Amino acid sequence: MSLPEVLLWKAVRRDKLGARFRRQHPEGPWILDFYCHAARLAVEIDGAGHDDPDRMLLDRKRTRWLEQRGISVHRIPARAVLGNLDGVLTGLKERIGRGPLHHPSEE
Repeated sequence: MSLPEVLLWKAVRRDKLGARFRRQHPEGPWILDFYCHAARLAVEIDGAGHDDPDRMLLDRKRTRWLEQRGISVHRIPARAVLGNLDGVLTGLKERIGRGPLHHPSEE
């Protein structure tokens, strides 16, 4: 794990945000940096490599695939974890509070 991933993991493990997270969670063909099953939330820490156009295309494909399966994706720049971990955690708490994606087809 990268330094931002290690820092975030230390901050969210053991239900510290009121929800359980898994790290390096396999989901179909993908490995998610972090996953909260209760909120159906994937959390991805994006370093500079994610600014590459080919990588951005792959990230969009991955997000679509996950969202089609009811998993929302929360992308966090690595620099945000390093520079404002408290703000990142506040944002994650808000996302967890929203719960799983709602799809009209599920009604």
